[in-house]
Parts: sequence; C-alpha cells; structure tokens
Amino acid sequence: MVGVRKVKCFIWVRKAHFLGGSTHTFSSHTLISPSLCFCLQYRIGQLYMISKHSHEQSDRGEGVEVVQNEPFDDPTHGHGQFTEKRVYLNSKLPSWARAVVPRIFYVTEKAWNYYPYTITGNSHCSFLPKFSIHIETKYEDNKGSNDNIFDSELKDQEREVCFVDIAYDEIPERYYKESEDLRYFKSEKTSRGALQEGWRDTQEPIMCSYKLVTVKFEVWGLQTRVEQFVHKVVRDVLLLGHRQAFAWVDEWIDMTMDEVREFERTIQEATNQKIGMFPPSISIGETPLSSLAPNGPASAPSTPLYTDAPEFLSVPKDRPRKKSAPETLTLPEPIQSESTAASDPADNHSSLSPEHTQTE
Repeated sequence: MVGVRKVKCFIWVRKAHFLGGSTHTFSSHTLISPSLCFCLQYRIGQLYMISKHSHEQSDRGEGVEVVQNEPFDDPTHGHGQFTEKRVYLNSKLPSWARAVVPRIFYVTEKAWNYYPYTITGNSHCSFLPKFSIHIETKYEDNKGSNDNIFDSELKDQEREVCFVDIAYDEIPERYYKESEDLRYFKSEKTSRGALQEGWRDTQEPIMCSYKLVTVKFEVWGLQTRVEQFVHKVVRDVLLLGHRQAFAWVDEWIDMTMDEVREFERTIQEATNQKIGMFPPSISIGETPLSSLAPNGPASAPSTPLYTDAPEFLSVPKDRPRKKSAPETLTLPEPIQSESTAASDPADNHSSLSPEHTQTE
C-alpha cells in the first residue's frame, strides 16, 4: 500500500489534495506562503533555512547527519546539487512506534536539487526495508493557483484540496517561538510583514512550492497508522521550515550563492559534531558528478567566506536524556492477576494483538 501526498507549498499556506484508490492511499498538500520573495530569491533562503533548521533540531544522538553534499549533473534536469542525509529521530516518535523500533535507527534521505525542481527519493528506514518516502517539489511565482502541476501523476485519482496558512495555522507547541510568529514579525531589511488575515491576496512578491509526497509502508496492521503519522510529520516540518525561512529573511536576503553554500558547509559540519554519533563525514571536492556517478567527491567553495561561526552553533552542555526504547522489538508483557498467571503460565507471554497497536 502506498500513501501519496501532493503538497503545493507557498511558504505560508498549505493546499492539500487527498486522493484514494483501492490499493493506494494518496494525499496531496499545498503550502502557499509569501516568503514575500520570488522563486529565484527563495533559492538562497531555502538553503539557509534547511541548514539552520537541521542544526536547531539536532541534539546529541539525534538529528540530521549530512553524509554527502555535492554538485550533480543530470541529462534531463541539468546542473543541480546531490545530498545524502541520515535522520535520527527515535525520541520524536509516538509511544506506540517507540515500542516496536530499535533504540537507535535512522532514515536515509537522498535528494537532487535542480531548483526550481527538486526530488527527494530513496528515503528508507535503517531497520525496515518496506518503508520509503518520495517527494517531488516544483516552485512557481504564484499564489498556489496551479492545480494541474502534478496532473500527469494524479490524473486518475479523486482529490480533496485544502490550504495551510503558515502565519495562522497552529504548529506544535514545542516549536513555537514568538520571534518566528509571522503575525507579528516584520523584516527590517525588506519591510515585509507582519502578515495579516488574508495576506495571500495582498502581499507581494509571493511564490509557491508544490510538493507531491509518496509514502510506502507495507506492514499489515500498522500501515494506516504509520502513513498518517508520516503525513502529519511532513506537514509539520514543512510548516515550521517555511515559517522560519520568512522569519530569518534578514539573515539570508543579502547572501550570494557562494556565501550560502559556505554557510551550509559550516553548519552541516557543526551539526554532525552536535549529533555526536559519528565524526563529520561530509565529502568535499570540486568536480560535479555525472548522473551515473552519484557517489563521487563533493564540492564546496575553496575560500572560506565566514571567519566566525554563528552564535547558534555552540554545542549544548551534557544533560540527562530520557530513557530510550529497548533495542529489541519485543513488546511489553501484559499485566495479569496472580490467579490468572498461576492457572495458565503460558499466558504470561506477550503477543502482537490488536491492543498493542491502539493509540495511547
């Protein structure tokens, strides 16, 4: 079974198409947001936001490890950038998922950025080969009005469309920051913001990122729950990331592409160190990869453009961590009365029953 989510993302509003079939489950989201910039301008903002966001969301043992980040040439899409990342996220899983996964696991993400078209594919879980995520993204200078941007892929599917507003839709409480609340934020360098109700119809410039997200999880009994959870996570990550891209506009608006690439390299190395599970492993080189050689040397500017690391790069002090889930896939034994246990000792063994998959 496959879950597909078509996401049109403007940095601020999400428009979602939900599609269904007898053997596939599809859902489609559109984020429409005014980074209050044009597509070409947002290219730098996107790179800046992804690097800083990944660093902020990483901690010792968990977060986003960058394995490769290098130029890549494709005969169809032209010159782009290839990245491979490992995302460690055990503590961010719901309790029902932590009970059945190893203490340490990661999702491998490979992405090809041919901006304004990007592909995030081959995303697999380290211990679960039947799980994968595929995302296609297209950026356009409009308000999310292109309903046919992915029609070739979805022409035979029913659709339900909804919008997500990055200024007024709720985000998880743990991610909220007043400085990133777009209802009140105003850019000093661009004078863009604050975003009032109906901003999508009054603010310019405005651009939209359309995302088609496909989730595949072939495990009976958990498929629907896992696909719904992944769709929610994708929605939350996109909403938070695009809020931050606009809230951080004064930090990246004056950057050149060379400067943001050097910033990206510096932050990625610091993030790898912050995770602390592996030493920095970003490959560095200057030769673009061909489409047939995705694992060649990486590229980064030869002359550093920053001499001092940003303030947010400081590694946090050691602090107690919550106890993680067990490394094995055994489920907890059910609590039984002494009389029951005495009458039938075999019943003390835990089994994978429907009760174990209920939401807490």
